[in-house]
Formats: sequence, structure tokens, C-alpha cells
Amino acid sequence: MKEIYFDNAATTPVREEVFVEMNRYFSEEYGNPSSIYNLAKNAKKAVEHAREQVAAILCAESKEIYFTSSGTESDNWAIKGISEAYSSKGKHIITQQTEHHAVLHTCEYLQKKGYEVTYLSVDSDGFVVIDELKKAIRNDTILISIMAANNEIGVIQPLKEIGKIAKEHGILFHTDAVQAVGRIPLNVNEFNIDLLSLSSHKNYGPKGVGALYVKKGVKLPPLLHGGSQERNHRAGTENVPGIVGFGKAVELISAEMEEENKKLTEIRDKIINEILSAIPHCRLNGSRNNRLPGNINISFEYIEGESILLLLGHSHKIAASSGSACTSGSLDPSHVLLAIGLDHATSHGSLRISLGKYNTMEEADILLEALPSVIHKLREISPLYNGN
Repeated sequence: MKEIYFDNAATTPVREEVFVEMNRYFSEEYGNPSSIYNLAKNAKKAVEHAREQVAAILCAESKEIYFTSSGTESDNWAIKGISEAYSSKGKHIITQQTEHHAVLHTCEYLQKKGYEVTYLSVDSDGFVVIDELKKAIRNDTILISIMAANNEIGVIQPLKEIGKIAKEHGILFHTDAVQAVGRIPLNVNEFNIDLLSLSSHKNYGPKGVGALYVKKGVKLPPLLHGGSQERNHRAGTENVPGIVGFGKAVELISAEMEEENKKLTEIRDKIINEILSAIPHCRLNGSRNNRLPGNINISFEYIEGESILLLLGHSHKIAASSGSACTSGSLDPSHVLLAIGLDHATSHGSLRISLGKYNTMEEADILLEALPSVIHKLREISPLYNGN
């Protein structure tokens, strides 16, 4: 039985077209872009073309794109860099409780360095409360960092409204858009975004490459020091095959976004509707409608999410997640689910199903046939379940 993959929020397979585009930069066009001979010039040209491809999906200029190793590096660079460059203005940062750990842990690090961070609460659907954001702004606030779409519950934040508030107060606005790029339209100018983090492997590109959009005029010191790569902003020899693959992947996903979203929304809504109607004592986490097309996060009472995954994987060859990939294996409940008001026990019983390009309605039917029996079996042996 072929495994059914429902964990696309964790990572995606590299598309064949992307692999083909990358392949020759491993063995044929292998030059170092910083050198001056023809082999190097070809590599440099490929990097710059990829920069244009990534810029296009954000409606940005190519010179505003800097390649990194990951979304995590981009988040670290944006937040640490702004905190350093604008410390004379203030040392206050605003973020939210449901951010990815790449943002939360970076902010915690800065707190140890003397910065103050306000962690905004979210409502029961996972949205930032705009009035709380406005009240949190101070004269010494230098950065607002709010993610575009949540990696666990898929809710899409009101970026345009947040960007407008930040601009009105003269505060820089950073967004972690790792989950959002290629899934919702993003226009950095329309949304008044100053910095934006993105990653290749969430978009059918290779792992180990990401990017940071930095609006022209924003001061951002290097996170890594060494050579003069990335216009003296990010030292280290460029990962040319990875960058080429990244560019091709975002070009493809941008062209297909509307059609793909329609397909994924249909599958998503069928799964949500049938689970909620067929299985008692469960709840959808996050907004019903204002969420990523491929995101489903449901909590099942009286059982553990890890147990659901084990049975789905062992008996039905279905791969999903009980939370974000960065926290799998942790005994702690999801900080996102706790923030939207779930108790510890219910948080532990969550299942995240994240759909991607290669998922089908037939695979959804297999999941929907398997899941009720899995939940029933686990509840039968749960000391918490009374059979009602």
C-alpha cells in the first residue's frame, strides 16, 4: 500500500521540473558566483534570475531579496538585525503568542539582551486582536512581527490592516510568510511589509534555502560575517542549485495558485465537514473559512494525537502531524492551541492534516474511512472516555 502524505505544512516533495532545473548546477554549471570566469558568470546569472522569480511572487524588486539557508535564518536575521540597527530609537518589539518558534525564541533571546517584548494574545480562532495591537504600541516600539499564516491552525492574519497600523506609527513590520507564500496572494507594497521571511521546501523546492525580503531603505546589518556575498549582507558561498530550485518552485506555484487553491479548498472542506459530522467530541481549531486552503487542524477529546498518528501510519499508511514539525516528539502541548483557549488534555489530542499539490479527493476518502475507526479504537482503551 502506497503511503498517503498529509503533512505538506512540514515539508513538500521537490517537483520534477524543479529537480531538472537544479541538476545541471551540481555537475555542469558548478562555478562559484563570486568568481569572474564564464563558469562562475553562468552561476551568478542563475542566482540573479532566481532572485527575480522570488521577487515576483511578492511584487517586490529583485534587489530587495536576499537568499538565506532557511525561513528560520530569515526570521532570526530580520528580528535581530532590526533590534540592533534601530536600538537608538527603542528596544520594544511586538509579536504574538502563536508565532513559530523561530520568532518566539529569537524574541526570548533579545529579552535576555535587555529588549522588551509584548506577546499579544489571540482570539479563539487564532487571530491577532487589532485593538490589543494598537494599545501595545509605545514610543520606543521599533518592530511588529506577526506571521502571515499560522503553521499549525492555518489562520491568515489581516496583514494589510497590521501593515497600515505599523506605517502610521513609523514602526517596521516583519512577517513570517513561510506557510503563506504560494498559497495566498502577497503584495509587500500594498500590505506595507518591510521584511518578509520565506522558505523553499514548503513550495516544492529543495530544503536548505530560504530568503528574506528587505524593503529598500530599511537598515539591516548582517547576521553572518565573512565574504561579500548577497551585496555584503549575507556572507557564505551561495547554494546555487538550491537557489535555482527555489526560484523555479515559486515561479510554478505562483502560476498555479488560483487553480490549486480551488482544488485544495474543496478537499479541505469535505474532510472538515465529514469528520465533524461523523465523529463526536471533536472540534476544528482555527477559523472555518479564513484559513489556508490546505490546512485542517482538529482536536479529538479523550485521546492523544501521537496515538492517532501511530495507528493511521501503521494500519492505513497515512502520514499526518499532531502539531508543527519543529515540536514533534515534545511532551508539551501546542502553544498555539493553548493560546486559542484549549486545555492541556484537548490540546494533546490534535491532528493536523495539511494538503498539497499531489493530494486527491480519493486520498481524502481513504482518510475519512479510516479515521472514525481509529478514534473509536483509541477511545475504547482511554481511561478518560466514558462511552457517551
